Amino acid sequence: MTTSTPESTEAMLSRARIISEALPYMQRYDDKTIVVKYGGHAMGNPDLARAFARDIVLLKQSGMKPIVVHGGGPQIGAMLDKLGIKSEFKNGLRVTDRATMEIVEMVLAGSINKQIVSALNAEGGRAIGLCGKDGNLVTVEKATRTMRDPDSETEKVIDLGFVGEPKVVNPAVLDMVAKEDLIPVVAPVAPGVDGETYNVNADTFAGAIAGALHAARLLFLTDVPGVLDSTGQLLKQLTRAEAQALIADGTISGGMIPKVETCFDALKRGVDAAVIVNGKTAHAVLLEIFTETGAGTLIRR
Repeated sequence: MTTSTPESTEAMLSRARIISEALPYMQRYDDKTIVVKYGGHAMGNPDLARAFARDIVLLKQSGMKPIVVHGGGPQIGAMLDKLGIKSEFKNGLRVTDRATMEIVEMVLAGSINKQIVSALNAEGGRAIGLCGKDGNLVTVEKATRTMRDPDSETEKVIDLGFVGEPKVVNPAVLDMVAKEDLIPVVAPVAPGVDGETYNVNADTFAGAIAGALHAARLLFLTDVPGVLDSTGQLLKQLTRAEAQALIADGTISGGMIPKVETCFDALKRGVDAAVIVNGKTAHAVLLEIFTETGAGTLIRR
């Protein structure tokens, strides 16, 4: 027979309180789809990766339907360097030729995807790796971008090669996976309407999937706390109109603009709310889903 010290009893009571306080949120999101875009710092840190896997498995065990969409830009760059394949950039964007596309598919749909699947399975989950090609889950069209020619002062179309944008999402594939009580882990590689294979921005890919499934939440794990105001303070919530005003006055700038615009697009497609969360915070997913204050910036309609 063992006796508990007052400290250990208090610790157990605190743990019980935390679990109890999570109940309303478990009920709120029961049987709801939660799409999480996973990448950045958290993916490369073993401790954060393990915490992320535990979070996703806990969401599944709590009755939710989590879907993980992942990126892998740094890993792709490292493999291209290792193989001596030089990357060409136009207007800051990587041009994906056929040789590069083969490496992109190998890294995203191969090594990274299976690492995440293994991590989820190691924490007691039942995960399965997919990409846009599986069951024609996502079909894309070739992405187009323009840039201003400084000499002629005219807009020129940039050919990015095998870079695509989602055109059609087939939710039946993920519905079947959900019925088997599996956690889908999806790589942003997909077939084009022309039959070629394309690389897709992971944020855009996650937004398209979340919209097609009318997800309750779309979470973007990033390397920053969320959207910051002009003084550097975290904005806990934003409407679309407020976010557009912050883009117009330059408060939201750089790489945060396409992330926020992807949130807008997801909301338009039917997602209840999108959240930009700091992936460098351990258990950021749980903090966002199971607490009232959340862990990042919530953008809602």
